[in-house]
Amino acid sequence: MQQDVTPEILAVDLDGTLLRSDMLFESFWSALGRNWKTGLAAIASLSGGRARLKSELVAASDVDIALLPYDDAVIERVTAWRAAGGRTALVTATDQALADRIATHLGIFDEVHGSDGSTNLKGPEKARFLTERFGEAAFVYMGDSEADLPVWAASAKAITVNAPQKLRAAAETLEPEVEHIGTSGRDGKAYLKAMRPHQWMKNLLVFLPMLAAQQFTALTLLQSLMAFIAFSLVASSVYVVNDLLDLSVDRAHPRKCKRPFAAGDIPIAHGTGLATGLLGIGLLIAVFLGPAFLLVMSVYYITTSAYSLVLKRRAVVDICTLAMLYTLRIVAGGSATAIPLSVWLLAFAIFFFLSLAAVKRQAELVDNVKRGKLDVSGRGYSVEDLPIIAMMAISSGYVAVLVMALYVNSVNMAELYSSPAMLWAICFILLYWISRTVMIAHRGQMHDDPVVFAVRDGTSRACFVIILCFALAAAVF
Repeated sequence: MQQDVTPEILAVDLDGTLLRSDMLFESFWSALGRNWKTGLAAIASLSGGRARLKSELVAASDVDIALLPYDDAVIERVTAWRAAGGRTALVTATDQALADRIATHLGIFDEVHGSDGSTNLKGPEKARFLTERFGEAAFVYMGDSEADLPVWAASAKAITVNAPQKLRAAAETLEPEVEHIGTSGRDGKAYLKAMRPHQWMKNLLVFLPMLAAQQFTALTLLQSLMAFIAFSLVASSVYVVNDLLDLSVDRAHPRKCKRPFAAGDIPIAHGTGLATGLLGIGLLIAVFLGPAFLLVMSVYYITTSAYSLVLKRRAVVDICTLAMLYTLRIVAGGSATAIPLSVWLLAFAIFFFLSLAAVKRQAELVDNVKRGKLDVSGRGYSVEDLPIIAMMAISSGYVAVLVMALYVNSVNMAELYSSPAMLWAICFILLYWISRTVMIAHRGQMHDDPVVFAVRDGTSRACFVIILCFALAAAVF
């Protein structure tokens, strides 16, 4: 675009254009994650209009402006325009206070205009404002949505950013010159990534009651499979919501910043629909497995929601909650198949998963030590808690092995296995694996999730295969 003479001003939209996100949803999820009561209370202001809602959400939220997913190509375009002698303006439906903070951070705009709590600067209202301020067809406008069509119609030139083909065609029917720029594509794989399918392996725990009781009928297998699918969908729904609540925390993390919502690969507005759809399908499957399974699924969802909103910020409570959520998967498997659960199995699960949850926090604290941070962002811990967390991880793991050893000598095991003494080998392998896992976390080599680490780690996979072999041998020989 020729910029030798630039009597026109370049007006730039924020949401979806300068920013690969939407500040209305950013502020909503930030407010909800910061204090869910305040976040929900802000929604009541919608009766006063969207501009009022935006103002209330900004006051209730704490969005880290520096970590937002800005579009570098758009920033370069704005910077080049200004360097050539033109003026630039950030004109957005985002609340004025938030728009001012963003403009101050970027330092590339001469003017900033946003919604003021009563007027929502969007669509025809934005077109009217720009025309009154700069004159008819006296500005170039850069936008990305159908709401920008009236603004493009009043501009000297329309610039679309990452617009779908239908919107591009609509913009080309308008009077001004039109330019299309695409800085990033929408990858369907990002939606699958947001569902975290690698985490579904945790839901294999629903098969444990069937395996422990050695009830390998076609009906039991089908019921366990349906329970696995239901749990996976509902868990993915929770993961989506958790990612939306943790946007600022994830963006400050060296690895989690690449998650689809944090990186701006998926519009935040799509997150709500994705979470709702996954939850609905999961609960529908749960209905077919009976009221007991549906009750367990409901308890799981309520507990995970409470964890995402409140409990994960409570030291020790968060670890206990994670252990409970793992154990609930086993309870769900028993509910789906109507297989009674052994007290020994539940006791082992509680202590074992308490150990894994503590390892997860241990890994985060060690990572913070390496990065020179004194506390875990969004959590209730500081690096000074590291020795205690490590002790919790290894002691609860050892107690789990003790429970396993006592379980091996129980009457039930003698009825189920031909050679239950062979199961003692499993206890020794678990002692080794737990000790090694805590040591790896201590050295800062642990993945954010110890379960994911176990799947990717060759030694852990070998331990699992050996455990399986001894279990089969105890049952057959």
